[in-house]
Amino acid sequence: MNRPPTPAKRPSAKLSTLEIPKVVDSARASRIKTGLNLLLGVIDTSMLTLAFLLGYEIRRAQFEAEITTPYPSLERYLLLMVFHIAAILALLYAGRLYHARRSFSRFDHARQVIGNITIGAVFIFGVYDLLFKGTALDIDYPRAMFFYIWLLSVVLVLAGREFHRALLRIARVRKVAADNLLIVGSSKVAQDLLSSIRSRPDLGYNVVGVVDRQANSRERVKDVAFLGEYHELPKIIDEYQIEQVIIALPDDRRADLPDIVALCQRGRVDIKVLPDVFAYMAGDMNVDDLGGTPLLTVRDIALRGWKLSVKRAMDILGALGGLIFLSPFMLLTALIIRLDSPGPVFHTQERMGLDGRPFPMIKFRSMRTDAEKGNQPGWTVKNDPRVTRVGKVIRKLNWDEIPQLINILLGHMSLVGPRPERPQYVQEFRQNIPRYMERHREKAGLTGWAQVNGLRGDTSISERTRYDLWYVENWSIWLDIKIIIRTAWQTVTRSSPNAY
Repeated sequence: MNRPPTPAKRPSAKLSTLEIPKVVDSARASRIKTGLNLLLGVIDTSMLTLAFLLGYEIRRAQFEAEITTPYPSLERYLLLMVFHIAAILALLYAGRLYHARRSFSRFDHARQVIGNITIGAVFIFGVYDLLFKGTALDIDYPRAMFFYIWLLSVVLVLAGREFHRALLRIARVRKVAADNLLIVGSSKVAQDLLSSIRSRPDLGYNVVGVVDRQANSRERVKDVAFLGEYHELPKIIDEYQIEQVIIALPDDRRADLPDIVALCQRGRVDIKVLPDVFAYMAGDMNVDDLGGTPLLTVRDIALRGWKLSVKRAMDILGALGGLIFLSPFMLLTALIIRLDSPGPVFHTQERMGLDGRPFPMIKFRSMRTDAEKGNQPGWTVKNDPRVTRVGKVIRKLNWDEIPQLINILLGHMSLVGPRPERPQYVQEFRQNIPRYMERHREKAGLTGWAQVNGLRGDTSISERTRYDLWYVENWSIWLDIKIIIRTAWQTVTRSSPNAY
C-alpha cells in the first residue's frame, strides 16, 4: 500500500547551504506507472486486433479478386481472433514484456516481441484446427492470411510499443513517473554514479540526496543534498518517500554493507549495490555444483567450441560479401585519396590481436604522411590538424576501416570484437587498467560493443575495457548481429558517437 505524501519540512541546519531536491509524490507516481503499464496492454490488444482485421481484409480482397466465390464472413473468424490475441498477450506477459524496465535495447526488445508473436501465432494456427476441426466452429485458416496477420502483428505491436516508450520517457523526464532515489556513500564512486544518473533522465530517478558515514563527507559529492548519516537511514527513507536506494561505497568500506542494507529495509524500498572491484573482476558470475558444494565461477569464456566455427564462418561470409559488394566504392575512395594528398592509399599499423599477437592492420589513409613523424604514436582528437580533407569524411563515416575486411578474411580480425590497439598503448594500459589484457582472449574486431556505445576515439580506456570484457564473457550470435546492425545504422545516420 502506498504511503501518503509527506508534508514538506523545513530543512535542518545541516542542509542550509544546499536546497533539497523536490520529492516526487510516490503515491501519485505509482498510480501513473500502473496506468502506463495498463496502457501498454491496451495498446498491444488494439494493435493485435487491428492486425487481424487488416490481415483478414487483405486476404479477402485477394481471394475475391482471383475467385468469384465469396470469402467467409469476418464473424466466422472472431473466435480465432480472440484466441490469437489472447495467446500472444499471455506469451508477452510470461516473457516479462509488461514489466517496465529502466533501460533496454530496442534490438533485444524487438527480438523478444517478434519471437513471442511468432510462437503465439504458430501455436494458434495449429491448435485451432486440432480443437475445432469437424465442428460448427471449424473455419479455413489459409497460410496467406496467417502470414499477413503475423507480419502486421509484428509491425503494429512494435510501432505501438515505440509510442508507449515515448510516453514513458516523457513521464520519467518530467518526473511524474519517477522514483525517489537515495545514494548511500559520497566518494568518487558515488559522484560517478550521480553523473551517470543525471545524464539519463529517462531512467526515471529523482535524486533526493546522499547519506554517508560522517557529516563532513558532504563536500565530496557536488550539487546534491547531504541528508544524514548511516544511523539516520530509516528516518530519511520515511521522511523523503524513498523508493530506491543505491549503495555506492568504495572498496575499503564494504564492511559497512550488511548494516546499511539492514537499515534500508523499510516497506517497499528497492536496494541496489554498485559492484565493487571483485564483482567487476568476476564479470557475470555463475554458480556450479560439485557434489552439493557450490562453486563460484569468476572466469568464463563464452566463445569456444562450435561457437568459434560459427563466428569464423560469419566472418568469412561477411568479409567476402563486403569486399565483393563494396569493391567499386573502395576503388573510387582510393582514387580520391590519391588526388587529395600525396602518399599511399592504404596505411598499415601494427596492432595487437588475439593472445596479444601483433598483426598489420590495414586502413584507408586519412592523415598526412608525416602525421607520426619520428615514429611517435599520436592519439587522434577532435579537429585533429593531421587529418586530410578526405580523411575527415571517411573517418566520420567509419569508411577508413573498410579495408580491414582483408584482415578479417586473413584471420587477423573478426567482424565484431574488441578494437585492437597499438603495442605502445597496450604496454601502457596493461600496467594501469585491471584485466586489460583479458580483452585479447578474442580476436580484435572491425567494430565492437564499446564502439557502438560511443566509446571510441579519445574516450575512457577503463570504460572501454569494461565494455570489451562484457562482450567477451557474454558473446552470442545475436549480440554480434545486433552490434553490426547498430554500427550500420550509426554510419548511415552519421550518428556514430566520437567519430573523428
